[in-house]
Order: sequence, then structure tokens, then C-alpha cells
Amino acid sequence: MPTVGLQLAVLVAASLFFYAWESPLLLLVFMLAWFITSVTSYFVLTSSSQRAKFYATIGVMANLSLLGFFKYKFLFIHPAHHAIASSLGEWLILAPLPIGISFYTFHGISLLVDSFRGTYVRNSELQIRSHLGETLLYLVFFPQLIAGPIIKARDFFPQVERKSIWDIDFAGCARILILGLFLKMVIADNLSEQTFWIAYPFFQWKSKLDLMVMIYGYSAQIFADFAGYSLIAIGLAKLLGYRLPQNFNFPYFSTSISDFWRRWHISLSSWLRDYLYIPLGGNRKGEVRTYVNLILVMLLGGLWHGAAWSFAIWGLWHGIGLALERKWLASAFMTSDHRVSLMIRQFVVFNFVTIGWVFFKLQDFSDATLYLERMVHNDVTGISKKIDMMILIYAAAVFIYHVASVYRDRITQQFKDVIYGVMLFFVITSAGPSTPFIYFQF
Repeated sequence: MPTVGLQLAVLVAASLFFYAWESPLLLLVFMLAWFITSVTSYFVLTSSSQRAKFYATIGVMANLSLLGFFKYKFLFIHPAHHAIASSLGEWLILAPLPIGISFYTFHGISLLVDSFRGTYVRNSELQIRSHLGETLLYLVFFPQLIAGPIIKARDFFPQVERKSIWDIDFAGCARILILGLFLKMVIADNLSEQTFWIAYPFFQWKSKLDLMVMIYGYSAQIFADFAGYSLIAIGLAKLLGYRLPQNFNFPYFSTSISDFWRRWHISLSSWLRDYLYIPLGGNRKGEVRTYVNLILVMLLGGLWHGAAWSFAIWGLWHGIGLALERKWLASAFMTSDHRVSLMIRQFVVFNFVTIGWVFFKLQDFSDATLYLERMVHNDVTGISKKIDMMILIYAAAVFIYHVASVYRDRITQQFKDVIYGVMLFFVITSAGPSTPFIYFQF
């Protein structure tokens, strides 16, 4: 039986190889983030409270600076007009966004904050060598490295122990992976061929009905793409003996915007709540401050997705929605369990979210506003029958997936396994063109 040290070494080496495959030089950025996080978190765990605060601040600021430089530098520096003489400086300016930097810097901040708060505690005999190795695994663990789910340090480190193949639920892993692959390869990838027309300038030649159908199609696509990735990551981690948090809980059946953010990208929502919303005061400092905190957190959450004003507007769209609905959450309509009331709220929330996706998809703000304008005022007539029909077919699978969740306790395991077999058949025979995961760019 291999020792825990050997298992960790193999897993870390495989993860580093996986990350460096596309662009080996960008591994240097990751290793810098790992070294800063490891050293500062070690001193946080082994220092007095006053010194611990100093080291935690240094570590968090370093991670944010690294993320800010690589993700937002082109807001201030045009790549064609830099004046850096050295080759290193030129590489830093022109280097592409390191894959997964948003996720591994957030993991680093989680480790530092949890260590300082005492929610992640190590014994007094903590050794720097073991801490460096386990922190490296936490940051580079390949199933979730690229696009999450974000797992908090306090939830991951207790799992770092020797694994046995006899403890792996292979059937459960297979089901998770098949569902994830089906959502990504069959639904999202096939929808990507149809939602391609949302891009500027192509959408200008589509009718109002086409534009509406396509943005609904993108709503289905981004769910299938990201939920599919999360399931693949969870299934791969489970095969290795690690548990990653659930990231989606049928979000398009949400009955309020706040309910949506408890169901969509759950790991990011909880990260923003624990490390940003609550430290800002949450809802403990009065009604006005609560509204400000909600809007500010969602604005920053939008900007986290990318250096574009459209992402900021997308975040503001949800932040303002959360603030406006807050005073009505306790009303009779919002708390009613009547089927009609639930369906109306689900319809409103789904359409609110879908309109917001326009700003997410079209990262040039002027393109997004033009798209919305053409949905209302448009002289193009007719419909694109093939595009609209394909969108309706594949988007229907997302709707059926949500509906099935309501009745999943009534369905036998044998019938579920037949469905998994059908999905696997479609993965093999009906996968769409291979397209990058949408969240790879973040």
C-alpha cells in the first residue's frame, strides 16, 4: 500500500504536468502564488495573533495583486503601447491570462483567512515542509484547478490522508461523470453552434424572435457547460478519494434572485459571502448598508469574471436585483408555496437571469446594449427555423433535467441507470464540436 507521502507526490506531479501542458511558462506564475501563500499561511499558523494578522494581510494582498495584474492590466496598459525594455518586462506585459488564476488565488485567500480566523487549525508541530506540500496540492489539485468548484481550506485539508482504492465508489463516480459529460459534450457543445450567432455583428441580421430564442439557448448552454464541468471535476476528485462541494442545485427553478445565488455557482457564492459580504458587515449594520453591501459584492463578483464593463454591469444587474427584492422576501407572495405563486416567481427569476446573460456573453458593453435594443426594435422579419429548432431541442434537455429533480425520489435506481446508459450513448454518438469550457477564460 503506497504511503500518503507517495500518493501526494504522484498527485501533485500529475497536477503540475496537467497545468503546464498548455503553457509551461505560466507555471511560474502559479508557483509564485503557491510560494507566497504557503510561506505566509505557515507564519499565520505559527505566530502570535498580532504577527499573524500582519502575515495574513501580506498574503492576501500579494494574491490580489497577482490576480489584479494579470487579469486587469489591460484596463490600464494597452499591449501595443508599452515601453518595457527588458525581455522579462515585455513577457509580463504581453503574457496571457494564466489559466485558473481566479480560482487558485481565491483558494490561497481562503487558506490565509481561515488560518487567521482559526477555522482551519494545525497542531503546534506543524512542519514547513509538510505545509508546503499540502498547500501545493490544495492549490494545484487538477480536477478543480481550472474552473472550480472553489473548495475552502477548512474543507480540503482534513481530506489529505492516505487513500485506498477499496474506498472508491466507482459506480457513483461513473454516474457523476456521465451526467457531466452529457451536459457538456451533448447539450452545451451542440448549443454553442447555434448561440454563435449572438456575437456581433451577426445578431444584427436576426429577427426579434431569433434573438430571444438564442439568448434562451445561451442560458441553457452556460448552465450545461459550467454544471457539466463541475460534475466532471467532482467525479474525478471522487475517483481520487476527495470530496468537492456541490456547485449547482437546479438554479433555473429558483423562486427569488437570492435563491438563485444559493443554487448557481454555489462555491463562489459562499466564498463571496464568507470572505467579502460578511467582513463588509453583511446585514448587521442597517438596511441601507445591507443594500450597499449586496450591490458592492455583486459588482466585485462581476468584475472577478473579467476585465470588461459588461461583467461589471452583469454584477450590478444581480446586485440591484438582490437589493430590490430584499424587502419583499417576507411577503405573502414570496413565501407562498402555492403552485401558481411558485411558477410565477420561477418565471420572473429565470427571465431576469437570462436577460443578464446578454452582458455576460457580449463582453463589449455597446454590443450588449445593441443586442437588447434589437430584441425590442428590429425590422428583420422571418425566423431561422433550423437554429431555433436546434436550440429548442437541446435547451429542452436542461428543462427536463430540472423537472426530473422534483421527482427524483420517486424514480427507481434501475430506471436511473437506464437513463445514464442513454446519456452515455449520446455522449459517444451525438457530441457537438469540441469547444473550450466557458469558465476556462476566467
